[in-house]
Amino acid sequence: MNSTPYDFISVRFEVSGRVQGVYFRKYTKAKADELEMTGWCRNTPYGTVEGEYEYAVNCSLDQRGNGRYPPEVTEFRHWLCNVGSPR
Repeated sequence: MNSTPYDFISVRFEVSGRVQGVYFRKYTKAKADELEMTGWCRNTPYGTVEGEYEYAVNCSLDQRGNGRYPPEVTEFRHWLCNVGSPR
C-alpha cells in the first residue's frame, strides 16, 4: 500500500464590513473549492463572517514555492482581504 503523507495548512478568518446579505459565504466557498480547500464559514451575530479552511500539502512534493505558504493559500488569503463578494 502506497500512501502519500500530507500536511495541512489552516486559514482561520473573520471578515467585517459589508459581508452579510451579499453572498460572501457562497463566494468564499466557491473560491475555496476552486483552490481545492475544504472547510466552513458562517455568519456571526456581530455582523461578520467567520470560517476556517484547510489546504492539503503533499509532503513528497515541494508545494510551498519560495514563500511561507503554498500559492493556493496565498491566493485565498489575498481573495479574502482584497476581493470577496463581487456585489
